[in-house]
Amino acid sequence: MTQPTEKMRAAMYTAVVGDDILGEDPTVKKLEELAAQIFGKEAGLFVTSGTMANQIAVMVYSRIGDEVIVGKDTHIFNLEVGGLSALSGVQPRPIEVVNGYYDPAVVQANVRPQGVQSPDTCLICIENTYNLNKGLPVTLENIEEVCAVGREYHIPVYMDGARIFNAAAALGIGVQELTGPVDSLQVCLTKGLAAPFGSVLVGSAEFIHKARKMKQRIGGGMRQAGIMAAAGIVALEEMVHRLPEDHHRAKTLAKMLLEVDQDLLNIKDVQTNIIAIDIAHWGVDGDIFVKELLARGIKIKKIGRTAFRLVTHCQIREEDLPVVAQAVAEVQEQFRKTS
Repeated sequence: MTQPTEKMRAAMYTAVVGDDILGEDPTVKKLEELAAQIFGKEAGLFVTSGTMANQIAVMVYSRIGDEVIVGKDTHIFNLEVGGLSALSGVQPRPIEVVNGYYDPAVVQANVRPQGVQSPDTCLICIENTYNLNKGLPVTLENIEEVCAVGREYHIPVYMDGARIFNAAAALGIGVQELTGPVDSLQVCLTKGLAAPFGSVLVGSAEFIHKARKMKQRIGGGMRQAGIMAAAGIVALEEMVHRLPEDHHRAKTLAKMLLEVDQDLLNIKDVQTNIIAIDIAHWGVDGDIFVKELLARGIKIKKIGRTAFRLVTHCQIREEDLPVVAQAVAEVQEQFRKTS
């Protein structure tokens, strides 16, 4: 929902561009090098979205008929239109991830044994933050545990780091240290960083060389993409440091909502900038709830029949929070009077 900042708009307007397919766009190259440097990886690749980055990574690491271990509530498993099977010909093996913790024993138990009837486990995918409806940070210690399983079985570990900067901010750790153990990852520029377009995939030079071909294979070739990359550079240089403000405002809003109704949410789940609420106990239609809040100028996302997601970001100010809480209280009261 974020809009690009004025500095992003100016950077896009004045960007020096060239043919990205030929490797001649200097602004794209600057973005890719900057992202690789930030994460301590050898190289980067600018792509259209986190979904494209995720699917490219799996294409690089897999062969048709392989199996990929994924979290049950991850984006790559639930919200990429069956891309694992459709694009790479692999089958996902989903595992339960409790409160953002990948139990290494569970990961290990789901690595396929060698055998003529078994697919090969080619990749372990982790997501940080975990679950786009909760935004739970996965700790460095847990990442190291999962990567240790990967090393034991010679299986690479890939991270969907769409919101990795939020995870690092919540954990109070440098993003390079937090992602150091994984073989490769992607970061979205369009989430809390407010860029209008794109993600960057980072990893070894060999991995990115192969990824560049896969990007082209699925129609991801771009020409003067520096116009879009310019906003991404501003996002990485100027928007990361302010993410703790979003986390603080999410917790503040969560507390205000609990004052409206103590059963709306679990405050322990609010660890970054995402708040999930559920009005099942209100006994009302969830679509009407969305409509009533939208009429009051508040946009929320429905994530279940009676469950919703609220996300704080750079354009949500401190003074907006009581307005949101008051609107929820008004709608609740309206439902009470009509029930």
